[in-house]
Amino acid sequence: DILSRLILGSRISVMIGLVAAAIGSTVGMTYGLVAGYFGGRVDAIMMRVADAFLGIPFIVLVVAISGVVGPGLVTLILILGLTGWVTYARVARGEVLVVRNLEYVTAARVIGQRTPQIILRHVSPNVMSSAIVLAAMEVGSVILAESSLSFLGLGVQPPTVTWGLMLADGRQYLGSAWWMTTFPGIAISITVLGIVFVGDWLRDVLDPRMRGRD
Repeated sequence: DILSRLILGSRISVMIGLVAAAIGSTVGMTYGLVAGYFGGRVDAIMMRVADAFLGIPFIVLVVAISGVVGPGLVTLILILGLTGWVTYARVARGEVLVVRNLEYVTAARVIGQRTPQIILRHVSPNVMSSAIVLAAMEVGSVILAESSLSFLGLGVQPPTVTWGLMLADGRQYLGSAWWMTTFPGIAISITVLGIVFVGDWLRDVLDPRMRGRD
């Protein structure tokens, strides 16, 4: 029953997208906050590490981790989450480089607040809107990545059902049962487009500069 598998697969595919985006955003935003706030040599070293991590081909990293740990749902979530943190780190760092020199941050240092308090209370709220928008957009990318990896046999393994596995199962029947791949493909396209539209709407709502243009 294609409809039943679509409904069941939607829970897994969307869950993977949400959890992986949450992991990536948490790691990346924390990394970017620390690098941007301290600046100087700390920032240079941390961003060089991020650049080196970004230079590793995604598929090579996936194959290496899957070969060591073994393919599966948890492995796939960790891979997708931990490979997407660099984008969040770069965005957070850029925002923090501007915020850390504002008057209220300087005042917090003068009155003796500790660095973790300053980062959590005064700096991080100013980058949360960018993180939320980026995470919303990233969910769609993660769903596409999950579908691609499951299609290649590097992602979720049967009997767990995902849209990517449905595409992989139906590819050998394209000539006789086209609906086995068409409907999962439509579900992926509609979901990703919907998430992109939500992310674009969140950007307009949370970014004061976008509201000013309207």
